[in-house]
Amino acid sequence: MSTPTTQPLEPTDRTRVRRGRNRAVADRAELLALLADGLVAHLGVTIGDHPIVLPAAYALDVDGPDEDGTLYVHGSVAARWLRESAEATVCVTVTELDGLVAARSAFHHSMNYRSAVVIGRARLVDDPGERRHALDLIVDHMIPGRAATLRPSTRKELAATAVLAVPLHEASMKARAGGPVDDPEDVEAGVWGGHVPIRRTIGAPVPAADNVPGLGVPDDVRSRAS
Repeated sequence: MSTPTTQPLEPTDRTRVRRGRNRAVADRAELLALLADGLVAHLGVTIGDHPIVLPAAYALDVDGPDEDGTLYVHGSVAARWLRESAEATVCVTVTELDGLVAARSAFHHSMNYRSAVVIGRARLVDDPGERRHALDLIVDHMIPGRAATLRPSTRKELAATAVLAVPLHEASMKARAGGPVDDPEDVEAGVWGGHVPIRRTIGAPVPAADNVPGLGVPDDVRSRAS
């Protein structure tokens, strides 16, 4: 019996990788690992007569109620892009840049990356329990364990916040790693080739100016920064 972790990627024609097929990733577990590692999603939706793509905080629930799991994004209930996304087909992307590839020709310069594309019909999360769960997941996606340390959201706060759920079923992923792929004559010309790794770094926590005197950095924040 298949699970959301073992379902194949590219299940539909609109998520099938055509260009750069050699960089397509077939393992859904790698997609889930990328979504767990990333911090910013970009959601694309058509509003009126034009498309719009906006960044959003997100989280995933592999065992969520949608097909093959659920990707959650949130925003203000007053945001037009979010209202227009409800019951519309949206495209959510998450990309992590891992390096710059310096080739021997301009044509073969590239980037090392991991990139996911999720396409699906978004639904507005109306159930209060699911919405609280989704918002806790989004907080914990930024700082694991943080949600449990916070006071419950008020009804006013929940009323001001909208959550969209996108099925993880229609998804694809591409990745590139390593150095340049150059033509033999360019290699023989003696120009340097290689790649420059890029890694995300997290700095030491900076306390708020209005913290209670003597308040130490909590374990959840300390762990995120370590």
